[in-house]
Amino acid sequence: MNAAEQAKNIEVASKIAAVVNLFKSEFPDTKVDLKPWMNDQDTRELVDPDSIDIGFHFPGRSRLLQSRSILIQIRFYQDPVEGSRRAIGVEAAGYDHTGQQWRFSTVENWSFFGQTEPAAESAQKLKDFCREIFGLFNHSFGD
Repeated sequence: MNAAEQAKNIEVASKIAAVVNLFKSEFPDTKVDLKPWMNDQDTRELVDPDSIDIGFHFPGRSRLLQSRSILIQIRFYQDPVEGSRRAIGVEAAGYDHTGQQWRFSTVENWSFFGQTEPAAESAQKLKDFCREIFGLFNHSFGD
């Protein structure tokens, strides 16, 4: 779900702002898009209501990231018994004018796959960014 729609309280809004700042600290020339999904019926059916989705756009194609835009999707799980909400995964995908270039997921083995992959140093920065997301969203629950 668009990050702008998930910012329902000051705590979540602050954490979304922190995610943006973390990304921009590693990749300062990006422009942030807190509403990467279109607001039409077809798109709405595909959007995960238990996620925070943020787009980052470079002024041109990033050679180091092999993309012009990156979509970050932070996935959550709401425990029905404890009532806690935890980040359980981060998905990322890099796009350019020809379409998706690569995907990355923390769910399995933290690997990149696709037509191209980011340069090793940039790939490591993305992995570090994902680790910080888990710390940011799960720290408040006693982890």
